[in-house]
Amino acid sequence: MELFNWAYKVFKNIGFGHTMALYGNLAINIIVLAVIAIILDKIFKKVLVVALSIVARRTKTTFDDFLVENKTAKYVAHLIPLYFIYKTLPVILEDFIYWEKMISKGTTISIILLSLWIIRSIFNALKDYLKIQPEYNDKPIDSYIQVIMIILWIFAVTAMVLILFNTTIGALLGTFGAISAIIILIFKDTILGFVASIQVTVNDIVRIGDWITMEKFGADGYVIEINLATVKVQNFDHTTTTVPTYSLISDSFRNWRGMVDSGGRRIKRHILIKANTVRFVHRDEIADLSKIHLIADYLKGRQADIDKWNSEHNVDKSLSINGRNLTNLGIFRKYINSYIETHPGANKDLTIMCRHLQPTEKGIPIEIYLFTSDKRWLNYEYIMADIFDHIIASVAYFGLEIFELPTGKGYMEE
Repeated sequence: MELFNWAYKVFKNIGFGHTMALYGNLAINIIVLAVIAIILDKIFKKVLVVALSIVARRTKTTFDDFLVENKTAKYVAHLIPLYFIYKTLPVILEDFIYWEKMISKGTTISIILLSLWIIRSIFNALKDYLKIQPEYNDKPIDSYIQVIMIILWIFAVTAMVLILFNTTIGALLGTFGAISAIIILIFKDTILGFVASIQVTVNDIVRIGDWITMEKFGADGYVIEINLATVKVQNFDHTTTTVPTYSLISDSFRNWRGMVDSGGRRIKRHILIKANTVRFVHRDEIADLSKIHLIADYLKGRQADIDKWNSEHNVDKSLSINGRNLTNLGIFRKYINSYIETHPGANKDLTIMCRHLQPTEKGIPIEIYLFTSDKRWLNYEYIMADIFDHIIASVAYFGLEIFELPTGKGYMEE
């Protein structure tokens, strides 16, 4: 084009040879092209950034606000002068075939990379937007985006290699096949993380906000981030544990989401009763125990049933072991059951019971099993402590004792 040859004519007119005039013309054209590209970049950057900012302020959605924060308009503005250079270079370098091919390849690769950067900024804006939506704030959005970006990068790198080396897709795949073992060895953790991230996402194994416990890595807290390689856990002591994503597939861990989504948080704890303090209750003791209002009606009705049965079977009650009898441990278990059933912190819609476990060399375990209606850790601990404070203090009223290993003082007393 004559427009790009004016400098050549000027150099020829002032006495330069053909070669020098060509290179002088090329230098001038490149300078002019660079200046125009810089001007276009500044103009479109200003226009697009301002336009997007105005749109973001006037719309109700926050997605465009996140586009502004992630500088999407600025990256798009860079693409326009780059495309101008891509179209103009073949004309400027018409007499320099080799350089025209090389620089065109470089420009094409730059456009591919910038396009990826634009897509990445859009995805980052989408990620920020979805994280403030209630239905998506517990989803591993980072993993989704990272998986998509890896796929796009694979296609982009493949395209760049094809452009750079003028090869075919078949030859490229053959080369990758030959070095696949080395690639797998080098990128083993990335590949494992990629596969694990997909499994975690598809199977809904872990969500952001889940409370998980993973003793192997010392993790005990809430998941705050899930990405391709790692899962970040904010522990209850305010430390952060980073767990490899593939460990969620290969190792065992506990997810407390089921408890959080249920109607209560479980209390499952026992006390040990000394076996030699368990005995039958005499009739004259029933009157005193009947003063405990939680079991007064039970004792009255139960004792009447026992007396009726013993009378019908002519049981000799000169020995307590004969016939049917109440035991202090049985009455105590009934008292515990009545107490936790009426406790304001217990969820009455879920299982509540006091049960007798297998006796051990340390005594008879009496287990208290129930669910608290308040699942918050602080309140849960308070409710559990309140229940067991009362139960431990109640033991003596039933003539029972809690097992304790003797101290030095205990040995001296014996």
